Amino acid sequence: MLTEAPTPSPYVSEVRRDAPGRAAPGYWRRLVPLLALLACATRVPSFAGPLWNPDEGYLAVQARILAHGGALYENVVDRKPPLVPWLYEAVFAVLGSGSLTPLRICAVAAQLATALLLASIARRRWGPTAGRTAGTLYLLISVGLNPQDAQAATFEVFMLPWTAAALWCADRRRWGWCGAAVAGAFLTKQTGGAVLVPVAWLLWRCGAPRRGVLLCGAGAALPVLLAALATDPAGFLFWTVTGSAAYASFAGSELHVLGRGLLNAAILGVACAGLLPPLVRAPRTARAGAELWLWLASSAGAVLLGFHFFGHYYLQLTPPLALLGTAALQALPPERRGTALLTSACCCALFLTWGLLAPRPDLAHTRRVADAVRTHSAPGEPVLVWGMHPETYWLADREPASRFLTAGLLTNYSGGRDGPQVGEKYAVRGAWAAFRGEFAARPPRLVVDDSRGAPYGARRTPALRRMLAPYEVAGTVDGAVLYVRRT
Repeated sequence: MLTEAPTPSPYVSEVRRDAPGRAAPGYWRRLVPLLALLACATRVPSFAGPLWNPDEGYLAVQARILAHGGALYENVVDRKPPLVPWLYEAVFAVLGSGSLTPLRICAVAAQLATALLLASIARRRWGPTAGRTAGTLYLLISVGLNPQDAQAATFEVFMLPWTAAALWCADRRRWGWCGAAVAGAFLTKQTGGAVLVPVAWLLWRCGAPRRGVLLCGAGAALPVLLAALATDPAGFLFWTVTGSAAYASFAGSELHVLGRGLLNAAILGVACAGLLPPLVRAPRTARAGAELWLWLASSAGAVLLGFHFFGHYYLQLTPPLALLGTAALQALPPERRGTALLTSACCCALFLTWGLLAPRPDLAHTRRVADAVRTHSAPGEPVLVWGMHPETYWLADREPASRFLTAGLLTNYSGGRDGPQVGEKYAVRGAWAAFRGEFAARPPRLVVDDSRGAPYGARRTPALRRMLAPYEVAGTVDGAVLYVRRT
């Protein structure tokens, strides 16, 4: 796919006056190892601990349930499409579920694939030097967030190769494969579907015949339909599209959420310090292609969607930023390009140092709670952890007593939201009826209230207090209260 000679792109031929018609022999043979080495270097911190954030823990627990015969959107639920849970399940089936190291390697491969696709797009548009610049810039800025967001092997990292592939295929008018890549992005995370905006622009810009539109539409629709049929179609629709109205709301903790959004934007701005000044000043970026600006704008809209502004959402901005930055750097003298790349490399080194040295208080707490869970329960006994750290189940090697792995789905608590939108009545529709049924059919041996003063705690959730009536307090661990069922 990446070995063909560069042919002029019909969308940006006006900006390739200085681009040679053919890359030097061995171009990819030299570039691929260099980008692979850089991809490995930028992901070194990800191997420093057992996991980085609750999303990894959620996926690990999901994969274990699926491996033992569970069904997605039935025995275990989440507001995410199925591709990444299936990836975790497949890796666990082959290599075991005791470590996330194989998934870290998959994340390195995903980052390398994204960098190579961006390099191919840039080489086709602006020449071989631009290809090297785009791949390098992407990998340097891809770690420019809090390490818990940038180094985790979760949805955004595996979504980005699909989005880059969609642009790569659209640039070559391979509309069927372009639609399939859009579907892959959506099935990895819903916001990946935002790449359809620049794809639609390219369809219109090149005057694609009806056949091109039909191919793209069929390529996008068929994988989504197959994924729905492979799970539970009604559950797939509910959990991925229609069941998140209360979650995607700005009400509750508005200042906290806005502060988080501005902080994460500032952090990414630091990572992009080498390319933002040329991007703002260079007039050449006006001719970079409207589809690249549309890609950036639609990705920014995806970050805004849901009004949570988590740091890992901002990863979706990095591929279009890398391409636009590359276009801007083409207008600069070689020494200016070198300065921009050196600045980006220094910022990358700063974030890698942060990732290697940053303290992990949440992980230390979760490990202590997991040790207590093992002490107060036996293998095979279901337990319930009422909190926002599903990785406790994975670290304790215990089976969840419910399909709801966090209290968020039952209270709408998420990301520090502590305003009026938290409580039983804001739960996912039908969640409490299913939760009570699970609790009655197979009461957990141990319940851990890990709310630690958060607004979803047992004292502020009457239904949970009633369910805990047959239990007695067995102790506390770092503020988490352990309840053991009376014999």
